[in-house]
Amino acid sequence: MTKLEKLLDRFLTKLRDFTWDELTKVLNAFGYKQISAGKTGGSRARFVSLDYPPIILHRPHPKPVLKRYQLDEIINLLKQEKLI
Repeated sequence: MTKLEKLLDRFLTKLRDFTWDELTKVLNAFGYKQISAGKTGGSRARFVSLDYPPIILHRPHPKPVLKRYQLDEIINLLKQEKLI
């Protein structure tokens, strides 16, 4: 099993300690790229792809751990687009 496969399994199990860096690696594997949300974007982050709808969410702080609802929303979107 490759590192990406292990990370994807970890992502799909919705662990409480899934981090922002891990999410960016998963989304990059699906062709998403992170772009800044502009001058007043603050903690908002946007992941865009040429083939799929954008993913917009708040970067967690002060700890880099994602909240459960964020994981649920991203997993649902990826399932709708038949990426997972």
